[in-house]
Amino acid sequence: MTPYNVIGRDRVDQLGEGPTWSQATQRVYWVDITGQAVNVLDLVSHDVKRWPLPEPIGWMVERHGRPDLLAGLKSGIVALTLDPVTISPLLRPEADRPQNRLNDAKVDAAGRLWFGSKDDEGNGASGALYRLGTDGRPTRVDDGYLVANGPTFSPDGCHLYHADSGRREVYRFAVDGDGALGPRESFVTFDNSWGYPDGMTTDAEGGVWIAHWGGGRISRFDPDGTLIRSYPLPARNITSCAFAGDDLDRLFVTSAALDSPGAPVDGALFEIDPGVKGLPPTPCAACPAPRSS
Repeated sequence: MTPYNVIGRDRVDQLGEGPTWSQATQRVYWVDITGQAVNVLDLVSHDVKRWPLPEPIGWMVERHGRPDLLAGLKSGIVALTLDPVTISPLLRPEADRPQNRLNDAKVDAAGRLWFGSKDDEGNGASGALYRLGTDGRPTRVDDGYLVANGPTFSPDGCHLYHADSGRREVYRFAVDGDGALGPRESFVTFDNSWGYPDGMTTDAEGGVWIAHWGGGRISRFDPDGTLIRSYPLPARNITSCAFAGDDLDRLFVTSAALDSPGAPVDGALFEIDPGVKGLPPTPCAACPAPRSS
């Protein structure tokens, strides 16, 4: 069995996702998408706080030189502050796809934000992958996803990994210095018994950690897509993961109570000892201008 800790709190998440580490605040942030909330674990005090939001939230990231956060809500990208919650609309990258919502994001070492989307009703392949450059302009860089999920990057920044969960495929793209993508390549195809690939992160050795929705575990793959090891967990729907702590040697794993058999820890936040260190997160350098509505 995998040694793990369940982070103590008074509730679980309907759809926990998008964990991210803040070195500046010593906090792990993550979202409850359908529970419409932001969670924060303080690694100094061990306190967990939760802020309700007026709509679903897919992700949140720190911003370079700013105290607020950048977040992907159902309605679009916003500037978000907590305690108290304030929301300032910034961008609607999918105004032409009102059936969609934003789903999962990560910032690369250059400060560019990469994020995906999905059909919120689950009826088609209208999801896409976007790049938000440091000029604050979103670009649709890949299209036709059932459920775009889990961008992460190789330690040298030369490759991006991204999943279409609905197709059980994890892709790899070459990335040039300007953020342009090379052709989509297959990285890992999930067997039916594995469940579906969900959120992911990369360690300092180049290992790619992928959460198994419906598979009750998280797995580490080497850079050529070979499975190194799986870490079973007692929740069925494992959704994402992030390295945290001063040495980036703690791995926090989110899960979902949604579509689960009802185990007490479905929707819990877990911590496991990964045995390797992660990569330091980069704040988003994009500064999109506020919009009026």
